[in-house]
Amino acid sequence: MPNGFVRFVVAKRDPGTGLELGVFQAAYGLRDRPDVPDIDRAVLRDTLAWFGKNLAEPARFNRTRSKGYDRRQTRGIAWFRDTATEHISRVQRLRVVLEAHGYHVSMLREERPGYIVYEDEHQVIAEPFADTRTG
Repeated sequence: MPNGFVRFVVAKRDPGTGLELGVFQAAYGLRDRPDVPDIDRAVLRDTLAWFGKNLAEPARFNRTRSKGYDRRQTRGIAWFRDTATEHISRVQRLRVVLEAHGYHVSMLREERPGYIVYEDEHQVIAEPFADTRTG
């Protein structure tokens, strides 16, 4: 798929947005649960640390810069570029642990993720179009 994008979600809705949770939200939540075995916690911790070093954290997730934009509901959704093969491979490590703990992880594919708010070589943040698959 040329210029394609992928997003990993779990079958649980974010109460604020109504969208399915992204895999990182679920992974951070699972990592912090006291009932998670040490081996799984180590995989989550190490993989999330790798992303912390190798994936930029965008400063904004909204298109607007009007007064008060930083207090508005976040509308942007993060998508990996399909060329970010190392990043996508690392998400699979998170997926294995999440699924072992009862989460169902799905990979969405999209050619038109929405209005691009931020982009780098590995990802885009986009406010979805009406017909964008969001989970």
